[in-house]
Amino acid sequence: MRVWAPRAAHVDLVVGEGRRPMTRADEGWWAADGLPDGTDYAFSLDGGPARPDPRSPWQPHGVHGPSRTFDARAFAWTDAGWAGLDVRGRVLYELHVGTFTREGTLDAAIAHLDDLVALGVDVVELMPLAPFDGDRGWGYDGVGPYAVHDAYGGPAALQRFVDAAHARGLAVCLDVVHNHLGPSGAYVGEFGPYWTDAHQTPWGAAINLDQPGSSHVRRWLVDSALRWLRDFHVDALRLDAVHELADDSPVHLLAQLSDEVAALSTELGRPLSLVAETDLNDPVSVAPTTDGGWGMTAQWADDVHHAIHALVTGERHGYYVDFGAPATLRHALTRVFVHDGGRSTFRGRDWGRPVPPGTDGHRFVVCVQNHDQVGNRALGDRPSERLPAGALAAQAALLLLAPFTPLLFMGEEWGTRRRFPFFTSYADPALADAVRTGRRAEFAGHGWEQVYGGDVTVPDPQDAATHASAVLDRDERAQDEHARLLDWYRQLVVLRRSVPDLASGDLASTDLTWDGPDEAAGPWQGVLVLHRGSARVVVNLDPAERTVTLPPVPLQVAAAWAPVRRPEPGTLVVPGLSVTVLVGPAD
Repeated sequence: MRVWAPRAAHVDLVVGEGRRPMTRADEGWWAADGLPDGTDYAFSLDGGPARPDPRSPWQPHGVHGPSRTFDARAFAWTDAGWAGLDVRGRVLYELHVGTFTREGTLDAAIAHLDDLVALGVDVVELMPLAPFDGDRGWGYDGVGPYAVHDAYGGPAALQRFVDAAHARGLAVCLDVVHNHLGPSGAYVGEFGPYWTDAHQTPWGAAINLDQPGSSHVRRWLVDSALRWLRDFHVDALRLDAVHELADDSPVHLLAQLSDEVAALSTELGRPLSLVAETDLNDPVSVAPTTDGGWGMTAQWADDVHHAIHALVTGERHGYYVDFGAPATLRHALTRVFVHDGGRSTFRGRDWGRPVPPGTDGHRFVVCVQNHDQVGNRALGDRPSERLPAGALAAQAALLLLAPFTPLLFMGEEWGTRRRFPFFTSYADPALADAVRTGRRAEFAGHGWEQVYGGDVTVPDPQDAATHASAVLDRDERAQDEHARLLDWYRQLVVLRRSVPDLASGDLASTDLTWDGPDEAAGPWQGVLVLHRGSARVVVNLDPAERTVTLPPVPLQVAAAWAPVRRPEPGTLVVPGLSVTVLVGPAD
């Protein structure tokens, strides 16, 4: 049993009502004899209150209670034949454990893994599982990077989930937060210099990655990541908001993590992936560490979402201000970053850097929905509340048949109308009120009245009904319109897997042409043609029927949202608000 507490004069191991003095070791570490599996314990610094272990593997009594030992090696794995999966080019599916099922647990989620296999998903991405204060929350306010939230089932449940996923050929990606800790239950600062005022983040002082004592803080984070990959057989990690990892040290934390994960991958004999969320629009994230990059397997690319969403919906508020034109969508589909060195109106400055020619498009994870893009709307509403089914089908085609790594958000595949608002369950009344007030202030005066057509009442994050409104309703899938969209998603995934041109991450063989206005004040109306090698994806966003001229090569209809006509060679008549996928004979 060890703990890093360099500032303490003495440290006690607390078990029940008893306290045992620990022995000082090198570099601020303290040691004591180990404890049996399943034992509750805590640490007391200089006679102070009992605090949970900064490396706690389990917090069954909540973030303020004692930790519990957990032997991760005791699980009887059945995935010896699992060869692993690199996330690049795969179909990812993001889910929130607490709302994916009515039970809100990892064990309950296992029962729906076969649905994801039938959809064609390759990688299940779990929103953060680290313990946070309360039972309900998104998970980005976690305080224990080594543990699994007890309301979700605790650490053994994660092992069962991963084992069950591997049995079905599904990889598992875990969303982890290294850039900050939540506002309640973060006691690590009492143990040592885990924070520094040398840098500031939206949450206050930064995690200490480059000041005195930072080598141990970095080890705390890197070891937690390696633990998920090694002891829990997780295949990939999604790293939250890495642009807030303030690190001026010679080797960036992400480069260190990338190199150590690469070494573990070699040791384990299976691919391990790291996916960074960053809004810097900088390809340094995926550049090799030997070239001064961070060495990430892939990174999220929000500009693709913004380009599709603004064009289809007509929204131009907030960060959508520079998006909405077909030329902007073409830029995103062929060059990834719309802001790649030019002016960002929303930020009020030049932003980003170009993606180097020849970069694999599969290095960029894109979406038309995710927890941020849905949940950070004032009401947490989905596109399906406002868009007709044909427009949803269009978004799906532009996502799944583009040269990137697509990510779906739970329920998107059948056009669920269940919202995903922000929700919390803090016990501290002052903190709960601060969250309510902050959430309302965040959405004041940002154009939401124009989007929703009237006054906007932001859901109370603390109200249990806000959480309940996000729980998926799978009964929707039996309704005709939802069933039709679900079948469409399945068709698109099959095409992505079976047609080489549609599976390719080659940005150079991708293009977009259009017949319609260059700008639109609202939803764009016209025909888009996505070129993917010899394949074509014809998207008609006009409510009226349109005639499209085809290239002088034989193309066959591989999938159509609505029946099309070919009155003469070289032409295609497509219904309003529809999508048609055409492929060459060789495909």
